[in-house]
Amino acid sequence: MPSKKPIVVVGSINLDLVAMTEKIPTVGETVIGTDFQIHPGGKGANQAVAVARLGYPVRMIGRLGSDAFGAQLKGHLVSAGVDVTGIGESDGPSGVAVILVSRKGENSIVVAPGANAKVTPEDIFDNLATIRQAGMVLAQLEIPIETVEYLSTLCARENVPLVLDPAPANKLPQKVLEQVNWFTPNEAEAAFYVAENGHLAGSGNSFDVAEMILSKGCKGVVLKMGLSGSYLALQTGLREPIPAFSVKAVDTTAAGDAFNGAFAVGLMLGKSARESAVFAAAVAALSVTRLGAQPSMPTMAEVDSFMDGYSTTRS
Repeated sequence: MPSKKPIVVVGSINLDLVAMTEKIPTVGETVIGTDFQIHPGGKGANQAVAVARLGYPVRMIGRLGSDAFGAQLKGHLVSAGVDVTGIGESDGPSGVAVILVSRKGENSIVVAPGANAKVTPEDIFDNLATIRQAGMVLAQLEIPIETVEYLSTLCARENVPLVLDPAPANKLPQKVLEQVNWFTPNEAEAAFYVAENGHLAGSGNSFDVAEMILSKGCKGVVLKMGLSGSYLALQTGLREPIPAFSVKAVDTTAAGDAFNGAFAVGLMLGKSARESAVFAAAVAALSVTRLGAQPSMPTMAEVDSFMDGYSTTRS
């Protein structure tokens, strides 16, 4: 039987302020918005909700501010089914993200970290029992790098697989890369890490990019390439392109978070890496057909229905 050890997400919790426009403005340009919405977000919280919506047990470690947003955001997580006992409170504001979404579903995001910047190695140590009980840990880079570094060391010591979403892209210690089981950049983030190896950003195909990132020491890579699908590569030899599902995108915000949460759920349910990536692609595809970050996350029943229907229409 597949393990039902919980997935633990360590990361950011934000309130998303979302403005819809015909197009993303350029520098110095003002555009008129067509709509405005407020949603719970943050890469960490998004991934936790993605897991919970799929019916898998998930716990969150992070920080919220002492403002009204903090209580609101914690309430959203609880209502989604996320265990919030690992979430602390800091004086000051909670994290906020200002998101612009174009008519084509493209987005541009500015994040003000707030309490997320106060997630410390001590917070991780205080939740050591939670880490030890985890079947897998998910992390991102919207919390301090030194905290991610401590988390990676702890996961390696406790033999708990770590999935790291390097967003936003930032320089990482070599030790962190060597302790990551799955490194999951999108195309822009992959270009950042490839450039660090002395190669031109944007050069090479997905195979070459994956090889360059694997050379940094991580055990596995999932390149998330939007409409082009994803690409799996493992130190043990797996090299597998995974096609994307064709859907009409409304809002691509948190599609990568939907993918990461679903990929972890797939692995925890005993699916192979390839099967988990296909499952994650379906979850991400469903998420982009809806507005918002956490509100866009589908249930397992919705994913099963979508995959069955997609196969039927193409058989």
